[in-house]
Parts: sequence; C-alpha cells; structure tokens
Amino acid sequence: MPTMITLSLLLNLAVLVPVTGSIIGNAGWTLAAYGPPSPARGIVLAVYLAILAGSVALLWRPVPEMVAVLLLVQIAYKLLTPFTVGTLANPVVASNLAIAAFHAVTVALIVKNAAQ
Repeated sequence: MPTMITLSLLLNLAVLVPVTGSIIGNAGWTLAAYGPPSPARGIVLAVYLAILAGSVALLWRPVPEMVAVLLLVQIAYKLLTPFTVGTLANPVVASNLAIAAFHAVTVALIVKNAAQ
C-alpha cells in the first residue's frame, strides 16, 4: 500500500506541475483543453494548485487516511467531468478517467488495509 500511495501522489505531481505551469503560462494547448483565460479557468487552476500542494505535503508525510480523502475528492470530480463537459473526446476528460481509475486502486488498498 505505501508504494501505491507514493505512486498516486507522484502521478498528481507528474500531471499537475506541467498542467498548472501551462495554464499559468497560457500555453497554446490549454486553449483547446481549458478554453480561453476566464474566471472559470482560474477556478480550475486554483483547484489544481490545491491538489498539487496537498500531494506535495502528503508525499512528505503520507497519512493514509488523508491521502484517501484527497484521492476520493479527485475521483469524484474526475468521474463527473464527462457529464459536466458533455463529451469523452476532450483530452482532459480522458486523462481524468484514467487517473481516477489509478487512484481508485490506491483508495481500495487504503480501505482494505484500514479494515485489517
């Protein structure tokens, strides 16, 4: 289980560092994925930065229950994105679903370990 916790948190970093940097820098690809700069895009950036900060903190001190909460929130919003965006074709939606599946394995292991 500790390995999966570390992998899930590192996955967050691997995705969120370039994504948040690209949104902040207004990289060309962000227009297609997130739309033009707007208050809504700024809110998404704030959520991503919060998840990134939480992931860094939990890598430093991985409390399984806290990791589970962070990952469960991510799983919930990622599973909702096909409905809120209205398509599976958006690259953010597709990657969200893959990441949610990975994090679900980690959460299942945390829950299984807590039950023992």
